[in-house]
Amino acid sequence: MSRRFSVSAAIVLGMLLGSCSSMKDSSSGAAAGNATAKPAGVQRATAEVGPTEGNTAKGTVTFTRQSKGVRVVAELTGLPPGTHGFHIHENGDCSAADGSSAGGHFNPTGMTHGGPDAAQHHMGDLGNITADASGSAHYDRVVADFSLDGPNTLVGRAVVVHLNADDLTSQPAGNSGPRIACGVIR
Repeated sequence: MSRRFSVSAAIVLGMLLGSCSSMKDSSSGAAAGNATAKPAGVQRATAEVGPTEGNTAKGTVTFTRQSKGVRVVAELTGLPPGTHGFHIHENGDCSAADGSSAGGHFNPTGMTHGGPDAAQHHMGDLGNITADASGSAHYDRVVADFSLDGPNTLVGRAVVVHLNADDLTSQPAGNSGPRIACGVIR
């Protein structure tokens, strides 16, 4: 009986190893020559943005890897009508009632604050997002500097919406006022 069990176990083990080997072969072939193989790393991240204390802004911001950078798409509601500073902040922490736990603008290169098209700007400077009369806002931009993996990843940082417009020049953060919404990028 013990010998039968050993032979049966050996057969099952051989079958398992054989199927793992064929799975490995087919996946390595896909990566080597198949155009449908995905590049390594994170392809998409999302931040569910919620209001800071006393505010009503909320929505979703998605980050999708593309050939020329990362596409940032925001759909927000509950904003006061008008223009609002829109930034990536260094800490993925929105636990403080005023959003201050998100820290300063994400700035791994040590630049001064500016608009997203300026030669000098924080990596997290996205400029402004504008809400219509009903408080809804849409943002859609591809940012070449952004990454969803590696040392300067956006994942684990925070998206912050400010009460006022970012003037794109004042240091260190564009004079955009209190934080009215915050969401961690996951």
